[in-house]
Amino acid sequence: AGGRIIGVEALLRWQHPQRGLLGPALFIPIAERFGLINALGAWVIDEACRQMQAWAEAGLHLRVAVNLSVHQLRDAALVPHIEAAMRRHGVDSQRLLCEVTESLAMDDLAATQRSFDGLARLGVYLSVDDFGTGHSSLALLRQLPARQLKIDRSFVRDLEHSEAARSVVDA
Repeated sequence: AGGRIIGVEALLRWQHPQRGLLGPALFIPIAERFGLINALGAWVIDEACRQMQAWAEAGLHLRVAVNLSVHQLRDAALVPHIEAAMRRHGVDSQRLLCEVTESLAMDDLAATQRSFDGLARLGVYLSVDDFGTGHSSLALLRQLPARQLKIDRSFVRDLEHSEAARSVVDA
């Protein structure tokens, strides 16, 4: 409302030596297939915490959102790793936002619940992204300690021209 930036999202890109800048849709599936996604995700979390601390030292206190993969959610080391990264870099847990897509959250609700419960105990801000694209029920979603639902861009894109989109966003 005040025109200030209060948060950012960590978005991963790969500067390939021959192909140039590659988006995650090209390399994340490869990292998942070859079992590298947890190490890559751990690096992103650590780097996000390091950057938050650097910004805080410069007087800029931003929340940083990090996307979690299904493999990370199923990894018992996720919560201890995030806790260690926050401690190592002196980051307030409220400034880290972990998000999963609606379809991922509902795909393995038990794993999502376990990870979200652990992260909530740490005080990490939790979000369900791309809400409205899957087939989740609000009854299932309310079992998660998420504090934010990020509605899918298809609703936002149509706000100006669609009363139905405005009604859904208002709700």
